[in-house]
Amino acid sequence: MNTAQTLRLTLEPDNIEHLANLCGQLDEHLKLIEQRLHIEIRNRGNHFQLIGDLEIVRVVAQMLQDLYKEAAAGVQLTPEAVHLQLQQSGVELIQNRIDLGSPDISIRTKKVHIRPRGENQQQYVRAIRTRDINFGIGPAGTGKTYLAVACAVEALEREEVSRILLVRPAVEAGEKLGFLPGDLAQKVDPYLRPLYDALYEMLGFERVTKLIERNIIEVAPLAYMRGRTLNGSFVILDESQNTTREQMKMFLTRIGFGSTAVITGDITQVDLPKHMQSGLVHAMQVLGDVDEIGFTHFSAKDVVRHPLVQHIVRAYERFEQEQENAAATGARSS
Repeated sequence: MNTAQTLRLTLEPDNIEHLANLCGQLDEHLKLIEQRLHIEIRNRGNHFQLIGDLEIVRVVAQMLQDLYKEAAAGVQLTPEAVHLQLQQSGVELIQNRIDLGSPDISIRTKKVHIRPRGENQQQYVRAIRTRDINFGIGPAGTGKTYLAVACAVEALEREEVSRILLVRPAVEAGEKLGFLPGDLAQKVDPYLRPLYDALYEMLGFERVTKLIERNIIEVAPLAYMRGRTLNGSFVILDESQNTTREQMKMFLTRIGFGSTAVITGDITQVDLPKHMQSGLVHAMQVLGDVDEIGFTHFSAKDVVRHPLVQHIVRAYERFEQEQENAAATGARSS
């Protein structure tokens, strides 16, 4: 792990209004940089100390100077402007490279301490922490949903996001939401049970209930996402193999500033009508080469449930491969 180093920076000319603009209300701009890059920023007036990996704090020093020039020019800085500076500076790519060499990627919440198992789970958590949009793709039991919820809880407790949004397409039973009894939450609850179970474990039943009442944790069917823009949120789209191409595009374009989105799914368990292509499969084809989007592919070896689940997944994989080979052989012979 890299040793933290201190870089000192003085912003000139010393101007209280410009510094207040740079730092943001209650230092929200500095806190955003700290949270995204895992560094510490201390300041007294126009004198700053940047503490962290030397390669990162050097880039942050230049970024603060650039933002200070904008403040001096009369530009009203916002968290969105700071977010764009982070993207343009390329410093998050440096952070991602450093994280890849870090042995400790544990997820720590107030109630639980979670250590990802295996290379794929570790890569998944690193990607969630360093990219705004991530896909976790693989069979049941690989921890993709559980780890996404753990990262969401960790981000909420660290005040990196202001709310958690749980989204899932409700198509598994072939029913439309309008025919299900109860209010909106009750209609969607059965489909979100795995997410709730993880939240209860990490936060406790009473706290989850209170956070839902305060709309800090929000439950929404995918169909209700149209027209929304999600800022400062950790959004989890579960069972995304059951989205259509249009729904997936709609969801991905909802993501706003300061938000993280994790999309999980298993492309071997698509419940859509046969003539409809899965939005997850289509997104893999369209977005696979976009460096800023993370893709983690799990397999049977990553299953962390009962050992039989791993054997079941592998048996189905072998059967499906044999079916594909037989179909290909039949096509060639005809």
